[in-house]
Amino acid sequence: MIEQYVRDLSQVDQAQVAVVGGKGAHLGGLSRIEGVRVPDGFCVTTDAFRRILAQAPSIDDQLDALSRVDPDDLHAVRTLSARIRRTIEEVAIPDDLAAAITDALARFGERAAYAVRSSATAEDLPTASFAGQQDTYLNVVGAEAILRHISRCWASLFTDRAVTYRRRGGIDHRTVLMAVVVQRMVLPHASGILFTADPVTGDRKVATVDAGFGLGEALVSGLVNPDVFRVRDGEVVAKAIAAKERAVEALPGGGTREVTVDAHRQEQPALTDAQAVRLEQLGRRIEAHFGRPQDIEWCLVDDGFRIVQSRPITTLFPVPEADDEENHVYVSVGHGQMMTDPMKPLGYSMWQLTAMVPMHEAGGRLFVDVTRRLASPASRAGLLDALGKGDPLVRDALETVLERDGFVPSLPDADPGGPRAGGAPTPLPNDPAVVTELIERSRLSTAALERDIRTKTGPELFDFLWEAFEEHKRVLSDPLSIRAIMAGMEATWWLNDKLQEWLGEKNAADTLTLSAPDNVTSEMGLALLDVADVIRPLPEVVAFLREVEDDDFLDGLAKLAGGAEARDAVEAYLDRYGMRCVGEIDITRPRWRERPATLIPVLLDNVRNFGPGAAEQRFEQGRSKAQRKEQDVLARLRALPDGDRKADETQRMVERVRTFIGYREYPKYNIISRYFVYKQALLREAERLVRAGVLAERDDAFYLTFQELHDVVRANRVDDRLIRRRAEAFRSYHELTPPRVITSDGEALNGAYRREDAPVGALIGLPVSAGTVEGRARVVLDIAEADLEAGDILVTTFTDPSWSPVFVGIAGLVTEVGGLMTHGAVIAREYGLPAVVGVERAASLIRDGQRIRVHGTDGYVEILR
Repeated sequence: MIEQYVRDLSQVDQAQVAVVGGKGAHLGGLSRIEGVRVPDGFCVTTDAFRRILAQAPSIDDQLDALSRVDPDDLHAVRTLSARIRRTIEEVAIPDDLAAAITDALARFGERAAYAVRSSATAEDLPTASFAGQQDTYLNVVGAEAILRHISRCWASLFTDRAVTYRRRGGIDHRTVLMAVVVQRMVLPHASGILFTADPVTGDRKVATVDAGFGLGEALVSGLVNPDVFRVRDGEVVAKAIAAKERAVEALPGGGTREVTVDAHRQEQPALTDAQAVRLEQLGRRIEAHFGRPQDIEWCLVDDGFRIVQSRPITTLFPVPEADDEENHVYVSVGHGQMMTDPMKPLGYSMWQLTAMVPMHEAGGRLFVDVTRRLASPASRAGLLDALGKGDPLVRDALETVLERDGFVPSLPDADPGGPRAGGAPTPLPNDPAVVTELIERSRLSTAALERDIRTKTGPELFDFLWEAFEEHKRVLSDPLSIRAIMAGMEATWWLNDKLQEWLGEKNAADTLTLSAPDNVTSEMGLALLDVADVIRPLPEVVAFLREVEDDDFLDGLAKLAGGAEARDAVEAYLDRYGMRCVGEIDITRPRWRERPATLIPVLLDNVRNFGPGAAEQRFEQGRSKAQRKEQDVLARLRALPDGDRKADETQRMVERVRTFIGYREYPKYNIISRYFVYKQALLREAERLVRAGVLAERDDAFYLTFQELHDVVRANRVDDRLIRRRAEAFRSYHELTPPRVITSDGEALNGAYRREDAPVGALIGLPVSAGTVEGRARVVLDIAEADLEAGDILVTTFTDPSWSPVFVGIAGLVTEVGGLMTHGAVIAREYGLPAVVGVERAASLIRDGQRIRVHGTDGYVEILR
């Protein structure tokens, strides 16, 4: 019976989280590591907590009420949590349970002082640390006081912060139990925290030690600034010694107090360099035992270090796996594709299989290893130039890595490969028929895929898809397609460079490319304006759409006056663009064809904010503005020395850019069109597996890689535990912010703008579409929640082509992610919207409804009020 309720720390390990909670399990594991000393103690198990809950019948109703509360309703959370805590604390500890605890105290010293510490089963986990969410009590003396504080620890499972943390992490309150750790107090000379990876940069090779005098509570509570030591490879490489005016010490009769540190000691280091190095060595041993970087609480007493807690550092972005011990530098794919959300395994594995370069997964995101291209001086210059034109922050981050002596090896020059960043455009005739031919080739390839895949099922489907992926890559690598894309991009660069040199005008190509032909993404936004023209004169349809919540609304439209016509217009739009969605590079994301209600808010905005014929009017306005700009530029050039030659060259480049720049968007459209065909076939296969009892739900297939799903189809069985682990990991990845660049040491780099040409307080970004606009900021993180008025400025984390329908109704654009040639920038230029992208934390620094001014020519945003 005693073992059911009480277990010595020496009896448990990290496999027993369900019995002793995360903290207890980790402490038990720590006590088994050679050379690591953990204060003696015991755990009061989760069985004891269950018994206490069983003696409080009202707790079930209170938990039901808590589960229904909005986690953002702080008053309700606070009120219900306090009621549950009182209920638990008022339960008398049964005599046999109290006896088991006091017997354990007798073994370790009944008169000694103890730390009484909460240890929840959802705590110190690889994906959720719950640091500081429940309570700890220090220097508790006497059995009666210890029993009382154990009850308080049980109750602290329902602190306001713990309740909110669980709800936002998707963790059911009923699935979490509380154990309690009771440990002998140590009275340290110094204490603090050791991170075995740099918690700021993520560098796994650098350990950071925070140290102060007395008990660690002074550091945890923010009472003092700690000394900070940075240790790498057994050497202190940097340190900062703080003035430590206060400390927390234990009182003889129990409890703690703040004291003033003697003036002559305040600026003395709490640790010597040798002690910091020894602590780092202990940390590496602990890290190796648990298999991941650790956040470790330590105390220094006369005869050495005591470890009082170790938990995983959950905020570090994972490092892509490599099959060697060499240094590697990885660049984010998501920042280039304007989709930095995590992808599910089927999604990222499909992108890997259809991409033109090898990609490595980490944290549900994909990265490209650019180490070899950085190592060769010739290819390095081309890579930095190409990436810098797209996103200067990526270039800056890579240059920061290159400044580290010896991190990137030096290799002989190799063929740089990839697109040239400047120089004379590829000799391709300025013939619109080239683009027409390329689009027709893609259309025929996708039509053949749709025709041939219909009859495929089971292993035969996967054999077919492996071959389809090769065709997919063949279409993407079509030399003519690449030459057409580069022709448009190089002509854009030429125009911007030369017109700034000759006329002193920044980003002139932004106006010259307005309403360029054959841009499938901008056409998508204008086409939804045409759908709005059909719906606007139908009041019953408009009223019906305002109340729509489900995706089956198209069936209901036909019953309304004019509804059949409206349905046909929406269906035609979905036939053309229904394969698109936000985050569309992840095949598992629901497409507009699957969830057409996603489009309704934007469609209703168009009905409200525009008049009939708006699509044609906007396109014609852009085309006319581009023509006027061309005439103005040519006239000004002819007035210059050697002006006829400059004007003639510029005219050819304007023709070239208008011929080819629209095609820049088509390959992505083709990729996503093919992806939708793949997805429909795989979903049919997943539904067959559900009917066969192999998968519990169709969407469980999304948590398997393509190869794993292939294996499941062949074997007709699946590892349910793998799916659960993948689903849990995917949820946790949403809490991680992917870096633009990450090294094999784990250092995450996001680069910086090296500019001093913006007003003080302005938010700096990359100018991608010229012009200046002032208006109301609308911070929109989900296109389905867009509610925009004419003149609004869209502020969001990233946009991909699926946001194009929103662009027709806004006056400007600000995003956190993006580059010069990413889709949001291209469409902003196409529509003539001033735009600044790559603005760090824009969606949190700018509040919804604030008035802002976007300087799209110079690349900064001012918050006005």
